[in-house]
Amino acid sequence: MSLKVRPLEASDKADWRRLWTGYLDYYETEVAEEVYRATFARLLDPQMPEMAGFLAEVDGTPQGLVHYIFHHHCWRIEDVCYLQDLFVSPDVRGGGVGRALIQAVYDEADRRGMPSVYWMTQEFNYRGRMLYDQVAKRTPFIKYQR
Repeated sequence: MSLKVRPLEASDKADWRRLWTGYLDYYETEVAEEVYRATFARLLDPQMPEMAGFLAEVDGTPQGLVHYIFHHHCWRIEDVCYLQDLFVSPDVRGGGVGRALIQAVYDEADRRGMPSVYWMTQEFNYRGRMLYDQVAKRTPFIKYQR
């Protein structure tokens, strides 16, 4: 298996949409068409360098994606990185794609001088959590949302 992680490009729109739809389906949610358009545009907008994404190609075919957002933080001088969306096609899970995507975000955060990368997942995401427990420290925080 050949695995390559690279920045998202404009020509990736169809593959990105397929993968992000898979992510949204996993969490039993959907977004409006204008959200697809706006999100893809933001991820590629050079005027918005705080928001970006990577694709993972397995044997030349996009099989995973990750989105991340850099932002200020009140508890530190440096910015921090929020890993917002991570998805790997079911047929290649367990092959290191998720780990490689997380590492790509870690590397980009390090390159930009950000000591912290964090994310959330739902409790029922057992398979994902098995990986997350290996590459990060679980925190005791509980999410509230309006």
